[in-house]
Amino acid sequence: MRQEIDPKETSRATTFELWMKSPMPMVTVVKTFDVTRIYRKSKKGGIKFNTLLCWCIGKAASKIEECYLFIENGKLYQYDRLAVNVIANHSKGGICSCDVPFSDDFDKFSRSYDELTRKASETCQDITDKEAAIIGTSVVLETEIDCIVNQYTGIFNNPFLAWGRYRHHWWKTTLNISLQFHHALMDGAQAARLLNELQAAIRNV
Repeated sequence: MRQEIDPKETSRATTFELWMKSPMPMVTVVKTFDVTRIYRKSKKGGIKFNTLLCWCIGKAASKIEECYLFIENGKLYQYDRLAVNVIANHSKGGICSCDVPFSDDFDKFSRSYDELTRKASETCQDITDKEAAIIGTSVVLETEIDCIVNQYTGIFNNPFLAWGRYRHHWWKTTLNISLQFHHALMDGAQAARLLNELQAAIRNV
């Protein structure tokens, strides 16, 4: 569920007023993650690497208050739950957008991930969750990527994480992940905390 809130009554009051007037309020930061643990878990357990990573993203975002906020038509909204958006290839050769409700229970999240992406792939239709704050994700598996900067259209204002293929370094596996966020919703401190929480979630999965 979502509700409109007055920015002036939140900790975002000053930055909301400042950055809503900016023609380009999006910020992109990049961090190199140690993903060795989820890489090994995926290989040994037969679990999709992307499913594990998206669950870790949801777990990290669930601890950041600003991830439950969203801007639409200049108004600020607050949600009471999260969903992780993933991109699924469909049967006609294109792609679909799919919102997977986040659950702290990995098995529940994994089932939803598989069921919803399969449905999107078969129907060739997007699956949206308008009652959840969305954490966007995208992956380019064809190559290793140092950084991805998403387009800014004024429509997709939610936090967005993107990555390419992971890299192996002897006994360690790393992955560069780009985080793009709307500065009216989040400052550098919150973005850094989100990235740190993500690394902790990956290590403790």
